Amino acid sequence: MAVTRRTFVESALATAAAALAAGPARPLVAADAPPARPAGPGDKVRVAVIGLNGRGTSHLASWTKIPEAEVVALVDCDPNLHPKRLAEFFAAAPRQPEFIQDFRRALDRKDIDVVSIATPNHWHALMAILAMQAGKDVYVEKPCSHTVEEGREITRWARKLGRICQMGAQSRSMPGMRSTIDFVKSGKIGDVKVAHALCYKRRQSIGLVDTPAPLPDGIDFDLWAGPAPLEVPKRQRLHYDWHWTHTTGNGDLGNQNPHEIDKARWGLGKQELPKRVVSIGGRLGYKDNGDTANSQVTICQWDDALLISEVRGLEVKTPATFGLAAGPLGVANIWWGTKGYVVAPKYTDGIAFDLDGKELGRWSGGNDVLHFRNFLDGVRSRDHKTLHLDIEDGHLSSAIAHLGNVSLALGEKASTGTRPTLAAGEKHVQETFAGFESHLAENGVDLATAAFKLGRELSIDPRTERSTDDAANRLFTREYRRGYELPRV
Repeated sequence: MAVTRRTFVESALATAAAALAAGPARPLVAADAPPARPAGPGDKVRVAVIGLNGRGTSHLASWTKIPEAEVVALVDCDPNLHPKRLAEFFAAAPRQPEFIQDFRRALDRKDIDVVSIATPNHWHALMAILAMQAGKDVYVEKPCSHTVEEGREITRWARKLGRICQMGAQSRSMPGMRSTIDFVKSGKIGDVKVAHALCYKRRQSIGLVDTPAPLPDGIDFDLWAGPAPLEVPKRQRLHYDWHWTHTTGNGDLGNQNPHEIDKARWGLGKQELPKRVVSIGGRLGYKDNGDTANSQVTICQWDDALLISEVRGLEVKTPATFGLAAGPLGVANIWWGTKGYVVAPKYTDGIAFDLDGKELGRWSGGNDVLHFRNFLDGVRSRDHKTLHLDIEDGHLSSAIAHLGNVSLALGEKASTGTRPTLAAGEKHVQETFAGFESHLAENGVDLATAAFKLGRELSIDPRTERSTDDAANRLFTREYRRGYELPRV
């Protein structure tokens, strides 16, 4: 988050305080709405896919491969997407799904059992809660929330209403990754106290303009904005680039890296938020209409473990290897043990080595469809414990990303060589920062003049999921536009 966006922090603190002061908001859908028809063993589960761009196409690709499910509705506030998705996925279907522009009309339908949410991030929690209140089960994309508070509220509603809710971080259902994590936890590489979640993924600038984004013909922009301010953002296009502005997205720390953070935390066996978090970075290497960080390191500390999250959004000119036998890494994970290490170079694969680089094991296999099938198993069994990524796990992995962004939002301008003091003496932390700084230098980033920030170190109580810092707590929530408030248990 660029240091020049100080007004963002100030306004966010003020508006979040107002939202908290207002107390629980009236739900848009009654919490005692009748449940959808339970799916019996011989019944097809009827699905509405909400959000037809980006990940929405992946949802459709998976649901249309599952014979036990039927996509009965395509839902998006942009009507231009419907004919495209019909042609792409349903050209030969005996019955084509209906188009619904307002997702609330889909929630009213008794012939829909499940909603599959692939909207912009700022809608995820509110839409998931409203769907569960309407008696639907929910598959929701990562991050499942836009703020720390939202993920916990989704979990509370799921438990209160007895709904099945799974987050879409698909590695959880990949056989290769499940075997990899079993090995990480087996003790065969000793005690595992450090995990490294890598997101080395080039992101181009979204451009710098001073005019509102052109709106697609027929779009319901009020619905697109939802809980966010009703203001067309200044940028070249409306769709997708919402990832890189804080009102609707969470940057790559909250976009790609929840996948990797989730695997890192899974391998460490941590079922609560870390006690201390600090982040450093900024939107570096270009100036555009984005205001989330594209280059960022976040350190998360439990009493006995560390999770390092690293985002490199500029070109990786020197392949990152960390001296490991696994070779160059991109979007990946590393678990460091006292007797060896395990590397997951992609969503489905893992490789284990001893400290001398001798291979100890290798696992692979899986596809996205398996995660949707696992969700479907939960829908039929009505037991959230059968889910590979139940919403509470999804909340924890999403919230870790949000904690990093809150730390950075509350930070101050930093100079070349600045590093956090948290875990500063830890070998893997030092190696991470050395590589991160070299990466920025290779891309010609002058930290003396760039919008480079050292975030505020946060202390977190994992039991309450609150900070000792009141300013941080106010950023754990957000302001909701009237009519789109978050229902709180």
